Amino acid sequence: MRRVGPVRVAGSVAAGTVALLLGLAGCGLVPGSVTPVDEVEFTNELAIPPLAPSRVVDGARVFSLRAQEGTTEFLPGVETRTWGFDGPYLGPTLRAERGERVAVEVTNDLDEPTSVHWHGMHLPAAMDGGPHQEVEPGGTWRPTWRIDQPAATLWYHPHPHGATEKHVYRGLAGMFLLDDDASRAADLPQEYGVDDVPVVVQDKVLDDAGQLQLSDDGSEPGTLGGTVLANGTVGAYHEVTTEAVRLRLLNGSTARTYQLGFADREMDLVATDGGLLDAPVRLEQVRLAPGERAEVVVRMEPGETTRLHSFEADLGGVVVPFAMGGNDDFDVLELRATDRLAPSPEPAWTTSAHAADDALRESDATVTREFELDDRRINGRTMDMGRIDETATVDATEVWEVRSIVPMPHTFHVHDVQFRVLTVDGDPPPPELAGPKDTVYLEPNRTYRLLMRFEDYTDPDVPYMFHCHMLLHEDEGMMGQFVVVEPGQDAGTVPEHDGGAEHGDHSDADAGGSGPDVTPATDAHQGQH
Repeated sequence: MRRVGPVRVAGSVAAGTVALLLGLAGCGLVPGSVTPVDEVEFTNELAIPPLAPSRVVDGARVFSLRAQEGTTEFLPGVETRTWGFDGPYLGPTLRAERGERVAVEVTNDLDEPTSVHWHGMHLPAAMDGGPHQEVEPGGTWRPTWRIDQPAATLWYHPHPHGATEKHVYRGLAGMFLLDDDASRAADLPQEYGVDDVPVVVQDKVLDDAGQLQLSDDGSEPGTLGGTVLANGTVGAYHEVTTEAVRLRLLNGSTARTYQLGFADREMDLVATDGGLLDAPVRLEQVRLAPGERAEVVVRMEPGETTRLHSFEADLGGVVVPFAMGGNDDFDVLELRATDRLAPSPEPAWTTSAHAADDALRESDATVTREFELDDRRINGRTMDMGRIDETATVDATEVWEVRSIVPMPHTFHVHDVQFRVLTVDGDPPPPELAGPKDTVYLEPNRTYRLLMRFEDYTDPDVPYMFHCHMLLHEDEGMMGQFVVVEPGQDAGTVPEHDGGAEHGDHSDADAGGSGPDVTPATDAHQGQH
């Protein structure tokens, strides 16, 4: 097995912040929290993002998204300036089936470049929506690809170079749900917005005029707000009409980690970032760092009320967790059961017909790569748009060993793939990390071994990203780039920007969804869809 190792460079970007916090802790000046969340009344009905309309054109399901400015009334009588897709805040939920070819017409009505990254999606690099596919103001980008991965709760959000935090914080995000044979036949709540409910959890800082503020004071791990939203709703409640409700939880915050659960009951974890678990897992709480998702099923009795709560978050061995949100606990969403509830089965599902092809086996791994995260560097380097950091070979299975070496919150997200967490410091992962993942929280000074396979698409010139999903960290350079190539092929030259509106329509190069300079691994594989 070939091993690729890191270069160690001591970090310094956050050294002053860490030193200050250590000083406070050493002097005993440790409050319960410096990032408390406001208490609110749960009197506002949970907003449900609408399902995005689509049309079928030349065999492709076509969606449209328009990034735009608007205003949102988070607080009564106060109009807050926000951004959204097809509306003032957040965006509609896109939904597609495994095997479908999809296209999304992305129009930018903002006065600055943005992009749309399909977080968790397996697709060609030129369709990924990262910093190389920015859409200029007034421009339209039309990526297309074929859905070829298990049913999952994915999401989409901007990924412009150096401005991702700002664009997501202002409201540009939405869910992208995938269905397959296993999910359609599963004994799970299935009615979108009724017993199958998207819940985008975010926190904000609102100034005295009720406008959004992003912190620039060097606080770690970024802005931690006192106003918590569920689908853009403050103090949200949802009326439950069935014995069980499925919550598709997304941490859409830029920095805060949530420890979600219920004070008065357990819940069944049924899916992680990339899809269904092998079987339901009964849990009291699930930790979600920025970008992570979890699907949970909660059972209720007629007439009762309960609240989704964020408990004090287990951030691992971070220094002074009180300053990083670790001591905060607060309610997020109220569930109100009606007096009569329609019956719901116990969660259960069968294996997908694609399970054997989707399976990852450690015995197939031929390369091990090592990644060290410090303050704002990965393997000693900050992001360079023109540099390829790693080169993977198509159809190769690899193990990535990832470790944060600083006592602050970091995460690790890999574009294009869903990985499996093999071990954490040599031990099997906890149940909530045992399913398919694309983003994982890194407890400091612990090694996470991630198993992944690079399939279908090769492009020596257009890279995918790997990065910390604490968006301040990402914007300040904690990101790298990798390409997937044919056997024996070298990485090419990365253009400054590739795939934006100025490069034209990347929609219909072939049935596999590859655009200019993107080649499926084999034509035969594409024909199997």
